[in-house]
Amino acid sequence: MFYYLNGTVAEILPYLAVIDCGGVGYACRTTNTTLASLKKGKPGKLYTYLNVGEDIFELYGFATQNELNSFKLLLGVSGVGPKAALSILSAGTPESLAMAIVTGDEKTLTAAQGVGKKIAQRIILELKDKMSNETAASLDFSGGKGASAPAVFSNKATDAAQALAVLGYSSQEVSQALRGIDMENLPLEEIIRQSLKKMVKG
Repeated sequence: MFYYLNGTVAEILPYLAVIDCGGVGYACRTTNTTLASLKKGKPGKLYTYLNVGEDIFELYGFATQNELNSFKLLLGVSGVGPKAALSILSAGTPESLAMAIVTGDEKTLTAAQGVGKKIAQRIILELKDKMSNETAASLDFSGGKGASAPAVFSNKATDAAQALAVLGYSSQEVSQALRGIDMENLPLEEIIRQSLKKMVKG
């Protein structure tokens, strides 16, 4: 129903931003990360998700598509609702979420308010299952069709590719995003961060 809202930031409250679009104020539940990027009285753009159910009609908004994608991904995990998803994304970033899933880092997830060990384990287990086993094998860094990642980069390439697959990107998108990144010297989280930036610009 809504793809994004683009207007003036009318109000900023805990986990809530109000965007004035043509005289109508849309209240969007959101993360601390998104709130930190907004300023009251200034222009603001939020990518939205509409949660509709019995007696529920709630709008969620995020400063980036990566954050929105991560939110929707978390909602797909059994037992994870909007409140927990917002808490996780308020405590970290899409990159740190993806890396926590790939590395099985429960502590990063339980650092979020209201997220216990069982929920963290379920998030890691269920989202790992969504990874494509062929993602890393089909990476193409050279521009040639079917080329694979150099052996020296294979471990980081695999982890980065799996992390990006967790966030919903295709093998082709992952290949293009990882091409040209210095995987030998950069830490995994920075590789993921740079890849996400390239995909957003693309």
